[in-house]
Amino acid sequence: MTARIEHVVTSGTFSLDGGNWDVDNNVWLIGDDREVVVIDPAHDASAVLEAIGERTLTAVICTHGHNDHINAVAEVADKSGAPVLLHPEDEALWSAVYPDRAPDVWLSDGTEISVAGTTLRVVSTPGHTWGSVSLYAPELEAVFGGDTLFAGGPGATGRSYSHFPAIIESIRDRLLTLPPTTTVHTGHGPTTTIGVEAPHLDEWLSRGH
Repeated sequence: MTARIEHVVTSGTFSLDGGNWDVDNNVWLIGDDREVVVIDPAHDASAVLEAIGERTLTAVICTHGHNDHINAVAEVADKSGAPVLLHPEDEALWSAVYPDRAPDVWLSDGTEISVAGTTLRVVSTPGHTWGSVSLYAPELEAVFGGDTLFAGGPGATGRSYSHFPAIIESIRDRLLTLPPTTTVHTGHGPTTTIGVEAPHLDEWLSRGH
């Protein structure tokens, strides 16, 4: 059976640098009827666990360490027994949410995660945070970019642990080089494609965000 992509939207609060914002998060599941991985379980562990159902959860993958992307990670991991995966450059953000717990596996560029006959390849895409990663699944013609690339431009870089030139470099060199038909599954809001976003790089550079 071919792996499929499933989607849950959860709602909660993003907090950083003394500010709080109400947000809706995309939680992505990739797998089949037997096993699945989950990307960025946010806000509502019960909703994520319900989507997983009776399947074996083989990994909880974090695209970055912002609290709105990881605040349901511990409960999902504890109730499923799955390991938590995060890039080490986001350890400070992780520790702000989980000061007494470390991720189980530190991700690095090129790490491959297999599920249901499909391979997700970790692509380091710093900028939104220093440890931001995207997960490319060529068999599914999909990339799960967290908050690196949205429909309409880069993720935010106006807060701590972020850098606009870095996110532009990540998008230009690591994401826009993927096939134009690749669907970008985002951390918030609608999906887009590499082909739709690629022509707008100069616009983003000009506006500075």
